[in-house]
Amino acid sequence: MSAPIADFPEIVETFDLLGDWEERYRYLIGLGRKLDLLSADEKCETNLVRGCQSQVWLIPEIDADGKFRFRGESDASIVSGLIVVILALHWDKTAKEILEIDAQKELEQLQLDSHLTASRRNGLYAMAQKIQSWAQEAAA
Repeated sequence: MSAPIADFPEIVETFDLLGDWEERYRYLIGLGRKLDLLSADEKCETNLVRGCQSQVWLIPEIDADGKFRFRGESDASIVSGLIVVILALHWDKTAKEILEIDAQKELEQLQLDSHLTASRRNGLYAMAQKIQSWAQEAAA
């Protein structure tokens, strides 16, 4: 499993340093370009996240210590960046740690709610919910 593209505190800090939303969008798009592409077989119904306007595929991987890592891809540039954000928030955490994360509260630090379309915002939270459901399954 590879290292994360960025960690969540680093993303929050970069967002704070960037002056306007155009720069922040460019930053998100740049993050998304760093995602490893999924294979055609991995872009299947099982890995598709429901609730996203764009197509989003997420794949969980759990290491021997029970820590989650993820891979993902989208057909939209900005959404690929949002994948990096949501994965960074949950990266290298156990199921118990993931279940303790309030994604909406954490994401408020980025002020995305007022700068994303409703469909993109819904998709972002659908990704977080999918990760929560994997953590619930692993914890059971």
